[in-house]
Amino acid sequence: MYSQFATSDNGAADHVRVVDFRSDTISVPTPSMRHAMFTAVVGDDVYGEDPTVRQLEERSAALFGKEAALFVPSGTMANLLAIMVHCSRRGTEAVVGDIAHGFLYEQGGAAQLAGVLLNTIKNNPDGTFCLNELVRKFRGFDVHEPNTVLVMVENTHNMCGGKVLPLDWLEKLAAICREKGAKVHMDGARVFNAAAYLDLPVSRIVRDVDSVCFCLSKGLACPVGSILLGTKEFIKEAHRLRKALGGGMRQVGFLAAAGLCALDEIVPKLKDDHLRTRRIAEAIDQLRSPIFKVDLANLHTNILMVQIVSKQIHSSDLAHRLAAVAPGEIKAGVVDPEGKGIAVKVSARDWTFARIVIYTNITDEEVELAIKKIRYVIAEYEKDL
Repeated sequence: MYSQFATSDNGAADHVRVVDFRSDTISVPTPSMRHAMFTAVVGDDVYGEDPTVRQLEERSAALFGKEAALFVPSGTMANLLAIMVHCSRRGTEAVVGDIAHGFLYEQGGAAQLAGVLLNTIKNNPDGTFCLNELVRKFRGFDVHEPNTVLVMVENTHNMCGGKVLPLDWLEKLAAICREKGAKVHMDGARVFNAAAYLDLPVSRIVRDVDSVCFCLSKGLACPVGSILLGTKEFIKEAHRLRKALGGGMRQVGFLAAAGLCALDEIVPKLKDDHLRTRRIAEAIDQLRSPIFKVDLANLHTNILMVQIVSKQIHSSDLAHRLAAVAPGEIKAGVVDPEGKGIAVKVSARDWTFARIVIYTNITDEEVELAIKKIRYVIAEYEKDL
């Protein structure tokens, strides 16, 4: 019924203004990034001869307080490399949160490619997990068991709504792992958002972990890439394994140039993304809807989970409705300044919530247009139910 006029996917772009909140992976390079990529000085990175890549790696290592860094094509590869280096013997075990990205959305690469068992521990709503339970998770004291040699954390935590891990919790976790002889790896795809939220240098956020990666192509708006960081020996081995995984590229400086721009241009503006996310959350919260809820008090960064209380509405239903433009909303004035209908894209799977993610390309105007559409759709659902 709602696609009678237009949706964001049916080719009627002339009639629709699309605001895309599905993920910060939707972000695109800024003009200055594109210029830096065009003019980058490059070389063969497999030979270690690309000066722009080396500059990005050295600058990242300095920012994070780690000995060395390595450019890799993706965050998935960065996490897999960390597992392969830390769990160098096949059949060892890594402990990971049960709703961590590394467990849910990386195809079980630890087992598939590295021969490493992932043992899950229940994530708390704030992205942490019980440290007493973690102590009980360590194995290898019996000949029948695998050796637990790695613990993985995620910061910020995607499926917990962009939560920032408490620093005191990280410190206690690291102490436990040192006592047990295990390493700690942080999936820090959005770790700069954590630093912005806590208003601390990123080096402080990652101080207690042995390795960490961050993503260039999410909120930092680069087209490709992640950076993996750790000790010199760790990165030396990761560099070797990167080649085996097909991650050894050549003139990567064209991509690294965007990363250098992101550190200067995008990282200082991440708080703006957080403020825009909060503006949307506040607008939804003010509606006092019995069906759609947000946890305004625990909103940390650029990810907002809109909880759906009604069992009659699936997250995919909400996503489809927000992305469609019905004739009634045009008459009701739910349009942009040019009179176009508003289509809002959000992320939805088999969840009890829809996810909204804000990134640097989203403007204040688009936030206000999206709020207008969200208010209309929520009122429509409440009337129907």
